[in-house]
Amino acid sequence: MPVVDVHAHLLLPALHAEVERRAPEEVAAAADLERRRNGVESLQASGAMVGARIPKLTDVHARLAAMDEQGVDRQWVSVSPNHFYPWANEGLSGWIAGEINRLIAEHVAHAPDRLVGLGVVPLQHPSHLVEYLDDAVLGRGLAGVEISSFAGDVELSDERLEPFWARAAELGCVIFLHPFGCSLDERLDRFYLSNTVGQPTENAVALSHLIFAGVLDRHPGLKIVVAHGGGYLPFAIGRSDRAWRVRPEARRCAHEPSSYLKKLWFDTVVHDPIAVRHLVEVAGGSRVVLGSDFPFDMGLDDPVAFVRSAGLPVEITDRILAGNADGLLRTKVSA
Repeated sequence: MPVVDVHAHLLLPALHAEVERRAPEEVAAAADLERRRNGVESLQASGAMVGARIPKLTDVHARLAAMDEQGVDRQWVSVSPNHFYPWANEGLSGWIAGEINRLIAEHVAHAPDRLVGLGVVPLQHPSHLVEYLDDAVLGRGLAGVEISSFAGDVELSDERLEPFWARAAELGCVIFLHPFGCSLDERLDRFYLSNTVGQPTENAVALSHLIFAGVLDRHPGLKIVVAHGGGYLPFAIGRSDRAWRVRPEARRCAHEPSSYLKKLWFDTVVHDPIAVRHLVEVAGGSRVVLGSDFPFDMGLDDPVAFVRSAGLPVEITDRILAGNADGLLRTKVSA
């Protein structure tokens, strides 16, 4: 079976330039927030890192050549999360979502046998989520959409998201949960803590909102793939179970939180073979999928070898490398 990487990114410089032209003050404010959250040292290092990877982030031929080197047959391509623009107003965010869905579709159309696209929705404007989910999946033929861990005042437990979850389950499409930025802000502004601590924290918070709010009870057909192995939550899920048992305000879901890990999918961007084995233990061998975070420096340089280094049974390794991801796409509704 073809090796599938579900976590790979596309950068859209021209789109960002147009967003900046349309909303220069908001873009400047967002850049200031990033400086406060990351610190100048990390931003400078990240700028150099991204600059060196522009061909892989933008050019389909460079992408395919890198995939060949990694032994990856197929990639799911989603935009770099800096393109979420969670501050954008209703009109601008709709234009952004439509453009990203169009550009993702155009990029993967250059190699449809090797690339699968994921679009976006304007998470900060819940009343428009179904519209742009349909645009991505039915209008553009994408496999689903990428969302952040929160946007403005919208958490994933927000009741206003119920139509979105229902429509995603109805379409059988993928929801790829990938945070951008951490609300701990300046506490993480050195040592690259904004990424090493911030991203797994945001994953854990977002998943906890989903689980404790009963979203997975009401919409059992959801296909949610979580970046970075789900962050801290799968590795500290016992504390959530304890809260569910002893705290009345934590009993909004029908079952112990740990049971819901088997209803999600987790990628392998965890940087530790022991962590891969733990994900298999708590979620199941059918719920772990190969991810690389291509082509960023915090990703996996050799994602296939990394999965094999976990020492799992051959059958489970093969499912992680290929079968589990392909299975997620088999029941998606087509236009």
